[in-house]
Amino acid sequence: MQSKFLSEEFIAKIDKFNLRARLIVEGFIVGLHKSPYHGFSVEFSDHRQYIPGDPIRRVDWKVYAKTNKYYIKRYEEETNLKSYIIVDHSNSMGYTSGKISKLEYAKALASALGYLMLSQQDAVGLLTYTDVITSYIPPRSVRSYLNIIFKELFKLKPQDRTQTADILHSLADRIKKRGLIILISDMIDDPDKILQGLQHFRHQKHEVILFHIQDQQELSFDFKRETEFIDAETNEKIVVNPWQIRKDYQESYQEVVRYLKTKCHEAFIEYNPISTSTPFEQSLLQYLAKRSKLM
Repeated sequence: MQSKFLSEEFIAKIDKFNLRARLIVEGFIVGLHKSPYHGFSVEFSDHRQYIPGDPIRRVDWKVYAKTNKYYIKRYEEETNLKSYIIVDHSNSMGYTSGKISKLEYAKALASALGYLMLSQQDAVGLLTYTDVITSYIPPRSVRSYLNIIFKELFKLKPQDRTQTADILHSLADRIKKRGLIILISDMIDDPDKILQGLQHFRHQKHEVILFHIQDQQELSFDFKRETEFIDAETNEKIVVNPWQIRKDYQESYQEVVRYLKTKCHEAFIEYNPISTSTPFEQSLLQYLAKRSKLM
């Protein structure tokens, strides 16, 4: 199943980048990820193509006899970075003032990141949530796994309320090995509780990346006439003249953004605010270019 979010041209561009973990993670590929391990386990995982310098004893000669190509047996500890992409699809994520909703943007971003991680032979999993976990696909590094992830992302619809903090704590309790956590959300929830959930991962030595998805109207509040606002998750309604509260709204919103940025920085969490008014291809390529310079 081909993801509708990934054009061949865009795939060619992101293939030039590797989203490498800056912190030590459990798993490695020579020259790509750092690892605390020495040696390897006896639990077979899968195969990878032979690279000059690999021990000859690791060649799977049965596969060679069938394919006339050299492949190396990989074991569980040698699978690369385990990454978990977490996507919020609560009702507030369905909002749009332009061509694409926050949820569609998040799905596009998650699709691209999933493709990228698997392309560099990392294991990638997906968790989607509202006020409960709606789906959980544990990480694997098999390329065909993309179809499963794309199918799950494709069918996501905005629904229900958000309970981000509880979801994060639940996942943190279930993950045993250090890896990469990627949260994609509009952060319309209690910021302190979300940060506590993200810090739970950091306490366990995971690397954490937060993509804060924002609609342009959430930033500018540029409504032209008296408007009825409806809370997407509680259905609470209020009618206001936007120009009368625009300044206070923008100051409050930016205060929350600054707070998130500051607290993430203090906790060594990578914070990335992204507006849906910027094409997601552009946002992701800019992000990967910036990140690659930090490696």
